[in-house]
Amino acid sequence: MQQPEKRFDQPNPNAPAALSRFAFLMGTWRCEAKVKSANGEWQRFEATWLGRFILDGYAIADEYRMTDSSGELVVLGMNFRTYDAARQLWNIRWLNALTGSWTELTSEGFGGVRLDDHSIIYTFKEPMADHAFTRVTYTNISNTHFTWRGEKSDDRNVWSEFMVVEADRSKEQEGILDFHTSC
Repeated sequence: MQQPEKRFDQPNPNAPAALSRFAFLMGTWRCEAKVKSANGEWQRFEATWLGRFILDGYAIADEYRMTDSSGELVVLGMNFRTYDAARQLWNIRWLNALTGSWTELTSEGFGGVRLDDHSIIYTFKEPMADHAFTRVTYTNISNTHFTWRGEKSDDRNVWSEFMVVEADRSKEQEGILDFHTSC
């Protein structure tokens, strides 16, 4: 059986069109992450985000790694993103490489993925943090930048920001990838 040519920068032409909503993640990103500590002070971390299409362009894998000021790895994992066209649902899972655990990020019970012209939002039950729920928002999406915002809640009524990641495309990739997403 002949394998199709592997393309890591674009979806398979037969993949659901909705998959392109996360195409802005393709490529290499340099990030500054800010995390609010228990005392309310913001700590800064360096991070990288690497996105690519996998499984012959039917899914997206994006790796996130974050280090502290000494260079020690504090977050390492990968998101796997697919779209179920028949059910019109996103399936997004996070694999925490440091613990070997999986987290479902897009449960129907929490509203799944919500999209508009400016942002992508989803909520999940938090398995490891000191709060019960996390709401993720991707905003300011362009070919060279996006913002990831994390908010926390114990009741899904009152939310407070606990983490912000500003991602800028690596200089060597600027102008190479152009996705024209509707975000």
